[in-house]
Amino acid sequence: MKSFEGNIVSISDKNTVIVEITRKTPHPLYKKLIKSSKKYKADTNGAEFVLGQTVRIVETRPISKSKYFKVVESSSKKVEKKAAAKPIEKTETKKTEKPVAKKVPAKKTVRKAAK
Repeated sequence: MKSFEGNIVSISDKNTVIVEITRKTPHPLYKKLIKSSKKYKADTNGAEFVLGQTVRIVETRPISKSKYFKVVESSSKKVEKKAAAKPIEKTETKKTEKPVAKKVPAKKTVRKAAK
């Protein structure tokens, strides 16, 4: 029986949550760790969950067309996303105007008539 641990990304119905599982696997040749993630729909049996909560899901018989996992246990850990950076306040400074280059019209080429 497969079991995974991941974070709740969405609560789509009263009995369904979408859990994102993130894995780190080494590249076959270069051995650099690569992050890969996959989303699974999981049944909650009416329990209430919060976005970002860490849960453990276990594979079960198919409950619906796309739902074949159940939430077994949930931890009280809630993963919070980083807050957006505050914009930097601009201070008034004197702007020096740069000289603007003048556009010179292109020279017209005159073709000689063919004889």
